[in-house]
Amino acid sequence: MKGSSRQKIIISVAPVGKNISAPSHNPLTPVEVAQEVIGCTRAGASMVHLHVRNQEGYPTEDLTAFSKTIDLIRRESDIVIQGSTGGLTNLSLEERCVCLNDPRVEIASLNMGSVNFGEAVYVNTLPDIRFWASRMRETDVIPELEIFEAGMVQVVQKLVEEGSLSPPFDYNFCLGVHWAIPADPRSLGFLKSLLPEGARWGVLHDKMNDLSLLAIASGAGASVVRVGFEDSVYYAPGHAATKNVELVEKLVGLIRSIGFEAATPDEARRALKVKK
Repeated sequence: MKGSSRQKIIISVAPVGKNISAPSHNPLTPVEVAQEVIGCTRAGASMVHLHVRNQEGYPTEDLTAFSKTIDLIRRESDIVIQGSTGGLTNLSLEERCVCLNDPRVEIASLNMGSVNFGEAVYVNTLPDIRFWASRMRETDVIPELEIFEAGMVQVVQKLVEEGSLSPPFDYNFCLGVHWAIPADPRSLGFLKSLLPEGARWGVLHDKMNDLSLLAIASGAGASVVRVGFEDSVYYAPGHAATKNVELVEKLVGLIRSIGFEAATPDEARRALKVKK
């Protein structure tokens, strides 16, 4: 089979983690994050997931470091920019979606409900979701719908029916978060069975120890698969990446070995129907 005829999969990278220890190096400053992202683009990533953080890695409403990071990325990379409206923080509704104020953000995460995150509760009420969805419409940003539990698929249906949410959007299954739906192939199959016919979906594996679930998702029809230090530094049991680019390289090699190809940023934009 010729490479040009292979199905393309979007590889997303979420480069900044927390509590990262040696040998892995957690990028925090705009220069460090941009260098990682540029390397990941060259390795085959076509989308980057970025939170609005300060140079110490903490959530903030100040866009200075966020926009500086994009400035540096854009010097050498055309990767799709995905902003985050998530995170366990005390930020206000407006502050949680401040990434939308940078016009270079093309996609943004939109959480579809509240869920237990370890010992904490990740609060995303329906009024909150409607507010963020409205801001995304105003800024022509495509939502990526974050699904942590099966009932959140029904939330999408309700928001579409009432007009608060409308295509284009993709579903993203967030597996492995304590104590949400577990990172298990059965969870993947169940969630996929709940989607409307023809819906596009992707997956991330929080706290992953290897790439097996991402491989299964790729073979089962995922459009987007994600790696990066935000999720895990590991690509195999006991084997930690020193930089995010290693995770991307491993994932690119894996999807090629099962007959697929990594999408380019422009191919990702067309698939995701980016408006900008």
